[in-house]
Amino acid sequence: MRPIRFGTDGWRAIIAKDFTFDNLSRITEATAQWLQRRHTQPKVMIGYDCRFLSDKFAEAVAQQLAQKGIKVYLSPSFATTPMVSFATMQHQCHLGIVITASHNPPEYSGYKLKASYGGPAPVSILQEIEALIPPDPVEVPDKWEVLLQERQLEIYDMEALYYNYIKSRFDLKALAKLPYRIGFDAMYGAGQRIFPKLLPSIESFRCEINPSFGGINPEPIPKNLSDFAMFMRDRGLDLGFILDGDADRIGMMGPGGKYIDAHHIILLVLHYLVRYRGERGRVILSLSCATRVGEYARRQGLPVEITPVGFKYIAERMQTNPDTLLGAEESGGVAIPSHIPERDGTFVALMILQMLAETGKSLEMLLKEIYEVVGPFAVDRLDWSVEEDRKRKALHQLEERPPAAFAGKAIQAIDRTDGYKLLLEGGEAIMFRASGTEPILRIYSEAETAERAEALITAGQEWVMSL
Repeated sequence: MRPIRFGTDGWRAIIAKDFTFDNLSRITEATAQWLQRRHTQPKVMIGYDCRFLSDKFAEAVAQQLAQKGIKVYLSPSFATTPMVSFATMQHQCHLGIVITASHNPPEYSGYKLKASYGGPAPVSILQEIEALIPPDPVEVPDKWEVLLQERQLEIYDMEALYYNYIKSRFDLKALAKLPYRIGFDAMYGAGQRIFPKLLPSIESFRCEINPSFGGINPEPIPKNLSDFAMFMRDRGLDLGFILDGDADRIGMMGPGGKYIDAHHIILLVLHYLVRYRGERGRVILSLSCATRVGEYARRQGLPVEITPVGFKYIAERMQTNPDTLLGAEESGGVAIPSHIPERDGTFVALMILQMLAETGKSLEMLLKEIYEVVGPFAVDRLDWSVEEDRKRKALHQLEERPPAAFAGKAIQAIDRTDGYKLLLEGGEAIMFRASGTEPILRIYSEAETAERAEALITAGQEWVMSL
């Protein structure tokens, strides 16, 4: 059988090809062994998303772990990844497990591990569990009813826990009184129930079960949001929030369905925390974040750390740096450690609404305040299914013989923290990185205007194709 490997964010594979009940039994067996070696009375929290067979996969994992003598809490229905992380921390479980492939195409499923502190399990734990994965599947007899009777396996409503917590953190009545018409797109994902429950006045879109995700990936990026943008225009909405498949990432739109990228979302949250709440602390960013995000933090006198792409690296740094104010990545993941060291799209959306309520300022006014610090900017990103040989050749060239200039701008430095981020004169940047979860080459760009950011992407493609 094929080896099982943890990627950027858990193990992900195509359902019925590699993501099978047999392979799931192998990774679950390794998880059980790790728990039993580390803890005398191990406890695990398990949740799952809205994908095909997610509930059955989660039940299989729960039953296998429970039969090993591990106390298991299983969600009665789909739950967001932040719900599982929060419940893992609150109940002092030793691991959280989420059956989800997040933003991947609908044919994928996945297996995410959460540490006891409520964030992604660190690389060290993943490596230890990976080393324990047996080569063959494990037979698991059906003892479901017995395990429930013995309370070795307990059905636990982590959504209720999360809902009550959020109500204690935000003045939901005040948010409901904001003078904005707000839309919400769940992208058929696990956030479809909690967000409308918290803010009943919002106008919901794609808030039902559809394991095919309507033929798109449940990732809140422009190419997947044209229908929601049209919905916003048709309804005359002022503001829109979008969550990915497991609701840890956030997307955002302004009036008329104008897309607001993740870098600006990060800056809005950071601006709110620093300028309006007077908070201080370390800012931890993945390399793919716009350079202006780190620049804003530094100009506020905040220490900045840059990590490889993958939220597990940010979460790990948060644990070693208790002074962390915010951790964020380019793909829409923002974590506030005073909440949990985990991305949480719902929490971040409510923070932005709270910012609007407390300041009395519009989104445009707040963005103008940010631009007064770092100047206006735009970003772009291409997820490119380029041939494997060409991808390897491009990355090798960047390592050994990088060009001296790109799109007419000299390369001033190259950051090799993860992939290759070329810092160009004039504050521009272009980054090349092989995805850790999909067979694609990602190209990121940053410039003063959207047109220039797009031109940099085109220049990057042309350079790859010329090799």
